Amino acid sequence: MKIPQFQPFLDDKEYQAIKSCFDNNWITEGPKSKEFIDKLCKLIGVKHAVLAPNGTLSIYMALRAIGIGKGDEVIVPNFTFIASANAVEMCGAKPVFVDICDDLHIDLNKCEKLVNRKTKAIMPVHIYGMACNMDEVVSFAKKHKLKIVEDAAQAIGITWDGKHAGTFGEVGSFSFFADKTITTGEGGLVVTNDDTIYEKLLFIRNQGRIDRGSFIHPEIGYNFRMTDIQSAIGLSQLEKLDEIIRRKKHILFTYKTNLDSSIKIIEPPFQSSHIPFRVCITVPGGGYDLMDYMKTQGIETRTFFYPLHKQPAYQKQKTFFSKLFKKDNFEVSEKMYREGVCLPSFVSISDEEIKYICDKINEFLREKTVGIL
Repeated sequence: MKIPQFQPFLDDKEYQAIKSCFDNNWITEGPKSKEFIDKLCKLIGVKHAVLAPNGTLSIYMALRAIGIGKGDEVIVPNFTFIASANAVEMCGAKPVFVDICDDLHIDLNKCEKLVNRKTKAIMPVHIYGMACNMDEVVSFAKKHKLKIVEDAAQAIGITWDGKHAGTFGEVGSFSFFADKTITTGEGGLVVTNDDTIYEKLLFIRNQGRIDRGSFIHPEIGYNFRMTDIQSAIGLSQLEKLDEIIRRKKHILFTYKTNLDSSIKIIEPPFQSSHIPFRVCITVPGGGYDLMDYMKTQGIETRTFFYPLHKQPAYQKQKTFFSKLFKKDNFEVSEKMYREGVCLPSFVSISDEEIKYICDKINEFLREKTVGIL
């Protein structure tokens, strides 16, 4: 049996949706995109939204729209996909890394010492289909007069205390990459309730103009639009969202039922809803041996995120942030990378496949325990 880490949840509905764009002779951003935005705004509970070509550019647009630029600093959790930090760099600003708590979200207690006159924003990241504690983030931001840019790439449909992720700060960013809860292949979304920020986003994404047909450009902008082909796929995915959520929760339940009780599955904070983007476990002592074993059994697993402060691309910042790069400043994110394993949890995985995965994990643990004895 061979089980991949991920495969997209697509069928004939997406194919027919794409075909409708050709039938209507509209493949650039148009009516399908408007419908997609309207439905996303309703789902998220937000006033304004704009599409982006991908999640990285949606974070960049969000940062630019609130005025982040050269010389500014943005606090970013050390445990996230590198795009969170790279988008800050794209603005000419500096990402300042901070460790996480055991629930994989930003440790605000460690943020206090990072704030200075250059600090302009904080970027909570909602990880693995769980919400960050946004009550604490909002309180921290108000205390230090910081703007909030929420990286909600993995958090469509996720709420904190009943309010959707991405709507607590000035701006929120989502991704529709192939492995996200709903996908458009590539794609992103920026949301805001602020009219001024929304107008700025319209300029940034559409060559510095509001109307696409105009050749007068009041501001510097770029082409950060999507296509109706992608939005048509997104609309089909939205129709399946309830089914996706039900299946994802069933997958998590099946893992919990069949995995040995010694295995810790990462759970969300109490006030967060949960749509498992990944089924994430931790293996005391390290997950590498387990992942190697699973590979021999035809099962593709994945590590947790590699800590940003260890990324080769950011080693050049060691001098600039010398005090921050002490080992004990990132203990939790380093520990989680060593011990964390992401198990296959794509929507179409079967119960039989999940039970096979669990059997192999339990088998590995038994053999390891016998070896120790």
